[in-house]
Amino acid sequence: YLFSSCKLSFINLYEKEYGVKIKVIRNFPDDIPLLKSKSKIELGLPIDKKIVILQGGGINIDRGSEELLEAIALSNELFLCIVGSGDVIEVLKKRSCEKDLKDKLMFTGLLPYNEMMQYTMNANVGVSLDKDTNINHKFSLPNKIFDYVKAGIPVVVSDLKEVATIVKQYKIGKVIPDHLPNSILNSILEVIENSNSYKIEDAQKKLIWKNEEPVLLTLYEELIKK
Repeated sequence: YLFSSCKLSFINLYEKEYGVKIKVIRNFPDDIPLLKSKSKIELGLPIDKKIVILQGGGINIDRGSEELLEAIALSNELFLCIVGSGDVIEVLKKRSCEKDLKDKLMFTGLLPYNEMMQYTMNANVGVSLDKDTNINHKFSLPNKIFDYVKAGIPVVVSDLKEVATIVKQYKIGKVIPDHLPNSILNSILEVIENSNSYKIEDAQKKLIWKNEEPVLLTLYEELIKK
């Protein structure tokens, strides 16, 4: 058995390659409500701009963050908050010093979950822009998607199979057609403008661990019987 964030397409790939039946357990968050205890001002976020958040422990080269910065550079309405780490961070910091990105973004580094979610709950939209450059990315389903939903914000995501399926199925945001900066910017602005039309509250009730837990319990029971 394989525990993974992937879904049916990767299951088929794995079973074809190894001849082993697997089950999928997605890493949904718990349904314990989060308390929004800090304001934008307390977090150092501007109150006169819409906040875009990118969070993650693997914010790496060629996974969409470079194009995201170029999108932010095109607008004076948006402010980007990057919470996390990765090998592209220093590149992004260097780019952020240029005139067209002055006062348009901040880097917090890695934070404990509850601290990170304070930033996420103060954001207007969350982004996940990984590219289809390898099988790992192609079938990935990042935890950040479910964190954004838990925080109550819509998302803008790249057109990766599992991510796009979740976003479309639960109507929680928009899938970008490509990684051109203008496409990213237009999608972000569209999602912010239409934020009330997304079914975030419905998704919050469904994308939670208690709805995924039975898969794990059933698996344990099967193993015990063997």
